[in-house]
Amino acid sequence: MRIVRRFMAASLIAASALAAQAQDLVVYHINDTATQALAGLRNIRNHLDVDPTAKIHVVTHAFGVDFLMEGMKDRNDNSFAASVSALKNRGVSFEVCEITLKNRNLKKEQFIMEADFTPSGVVRIAKLQKQGASYIKP
Repeated sequence: MRIVRRFMAASLIAASALAAQAQDLVVYHINDTATQALAGLRNIRNHLDVDPTAKIHVVTHAFGVDFLMEGMKDRNDNSFAASVSALKNRGVSFEVCEITLKNRNLKKEQFIMEADFTPSGVVRIAKLQKQGASYIKP
């Protein structure tokens, strides 16, 4: 009986340690810069302020890729690049859908250096969710 209790206690301690180390995996889905980008960036900053260990991916497609383009500004005439760069430095990844590039005749060179590219935004979102990512749409 003692051995069983010790084993159970050790298992609980190990499980607690693993839970404490586990990172939240989150995907923010942006498909419209005008209505989602500014709020999304603010949400992500707040998210990391409360949970700095969260692993956050921002996946963009359609008109959601625009805020990651060189020279893009928000409705307050502030560059998106500064906010994106600050979040990238905190471990956030920003992914642009290559199908959108093709459909909109855009080139990778038009995007800020913090942007990464994925063959399909919606496939990437699905794969992240399959890996356990929480889905957030600002």
